[in-house]
Amino acid sequence: MYDTIPEEFRGIVEKAKQVKKPLRVALAAADVENILAGMFEAADDGFVEPVLIGNFKKVNMVLEKLGLADKSYDFQPISKDVNAVQYALEMVQAGQADALMRGNTQTRDFLLPILNKMNHMIEEDGLLTHVNIYKVPGLEKPIAISDCTLLVEPSIEQREEVIRNMVKALNIIGVKNPIIGLLSLVEKPSFHMRDTVEAQTIVLHHREDPIADCTLVGPITYDLIMSKEAAELKKYDCPYCGEFDGIVVPSLLAGNLICKMLDTHLHAQGCCMLMGAKVPIALVGRSESKEQAYLSLAACAAQTVK
Repeated sequence: MYDTIPEEFRGIVEKAKQVKKPLRVALAAADVENILAGMFEAADDGFVEPVLIGNFKKVNMVLEKLGLADKSYDFQPISKDVNAVQYALEMVQAGQADALMRGNTQTRDFLLPILNKMNHMIEEDGLLTHVNIYKVPGLEKPIAISDCTLLVEPSIEQREEVIRNMVKALNIIGVKNPIIGLLSLVEKPSFHMRDTVEAQTIVLHHREDPIADCTLVGPITYDLIMSKEAAELKKYDCPYCGEFDGIVVPSLLAGNLICKMLDTHLHAQGCCMLMGAKVPIALVGRSESKEQAYLSLAACAAQTVK
């Protein structure tokens, strides 16, 4: 697996391998091929210990198909009336698991128990956000995108928290003082488009009282974030075009579309994680590659290495 992942992500794999003991990852509803394949690759590399939760027959069928049935793992069989995600959370709370990962569940069903205040999974005064970090073919370095799973129409305060979490996620893969763009349809603030005015407001807030150790630009369009040539053609004066490390999106729809486009058409590789929780959480799509699952687990393990 190591030889097939982008060079830019090998640093987090090396950092993940520095864990004092493998991260016990509770995989809720574990009957999913790509995630199991990535998880056992991570186990072979010594930074993950699989904890599989689900229907034994279903999970074992997938393991046999992948040739993994004889591997070492902790299996937690549950009946169909037991919520696999809640079971995984309770294992974490009992000290029997160190991290969570989504398996064969709907995104909503995975997130609701985590967001339930009774489970005490969110950092105090924090906000749970999903950060995807991709190496896109044609781009020289990885780029982060958030939030593409939780926040439908984030407020100014929520987008500022998204920025904080994005900076933390980029720090995990070794990117310090990242350059982050606040995505909009146009690059000039217009009262007709609320998100453009909010982006400008966030940038002004950042200048007065830095939100995180980063450079913020916004509002700015997708082509200007991604392409220096586009900036030259549009005569847009910004030295960071084509060099951004992250994109903070104005809506869930925008973020989800970008991520699915990069996954489906460009076959971008990278890691996906929830930030703002008390434990590492990997949230990988069921249609994404085993490399994505592997790298997301590496990012989770790397979070625990001081």
